[in-house]
Amino acid sequence: MSKIQVNKLQTLTGHNDCIYALTEGSDPSFFYTGAGDGMVVEWDLDHPKDGKLIAKLPHSVYAMEVDKERNLLFIGHNFEGIHVIDLNENKEVWSLKFTDQAIFDIKIFGNEAYVGTGDGILVIIDIPSQSLKKRVKLSSKSIRVMTISPVKKHLAIGLSDHTIKVLDLRDDFQPIANLIGHENSVFALSYSPDENSLVSGARDARLKFWNTENYQLEETIVAHMYAINYISFKEDGNFLVSCSMDKSIKVWDAKEKKLLKVIDKARNAGHGTSINKVLWSTYSGQVISISDDRTISIWQIEAS
Repeated sequence: MSKIQVNKLQTLTGHNDCIYALTEGSDPSFFYTGAGDGMVVEWDLDHPKDGKLIAKLPHSVYAMEVDKERNLLFIGHNFEGIHVIDLNENKEVWSLKFTDQAIFDIKIFGNEAYVGTGDGILVIIDIPSQSLKKRVKLSSKSIRVMTISPVKKHLAIGLSDHTIKVLDLRDDFQPIANLIGHENSVFALSYSPDENSLVSGARDARLKFWNTENYQLEETIVAHMYAINYISFKEDGNFLVSCSMDKSIKVWDAKEKKLLKVIDKARNAGHGTSINKVLWSTYSGQVISISDDRTISIWQIEAS
């Protein structure tokens, strides 16, 4: 079993409320955070202390995604729809109001943005025409998280009705699978880099591994004490990090589905409250985490 070494590199501050949103830039040395204070901040991993405010919105920001092809930042502005920032100019270039609900996740694929809303509707936005293309009603409960397999062209969606719905992006969002197994809201969802696995985490504190060939459940792990809020794969697909309301980050061997390391306040001067998102940076191999404690932590996690 790999030995995992953990070194906390930075604690970044500046947000005045819980930090909910985290995404990597087109240039992966940059990342973006959004919070309950409506602030959206750009950070540079090479100069992490110098956060730059790029947007200030009246409501909480739960969801953000970078359109890497066009270098646009899509911000889910609760109760208002989306705001789009040109990251070359650091200014808003367009916005679209299409919901009065919370927006929990946004994903970009090709010329489309997929927005998951609090009333269970998947909203498809055509990016070039900046217009609403389609609405797909999936549930009466919230869409919480989405993940895309770019080769298979599958969109997997975790919902507060405890299910995961898989849609076909090649066939007008037709359903492929409806995965039932979690006992509560699904908050965390990610395809493995090789697209052979779909990993889900939920308020039931369990991680589930699904085989994407037939979407059969392969394994269930009681992974945390409380809700699993997010998961992120390392780019090589060998490791996975999960974060939880239990204030811990856990490092997993993604192939063996085994726990390798627990990162928490007692052992590693970790976060003091719920950890809302984790991101395994493709730039530095570092892990970025954000929390209700209003801080951002940057971790060096290495296998030896």
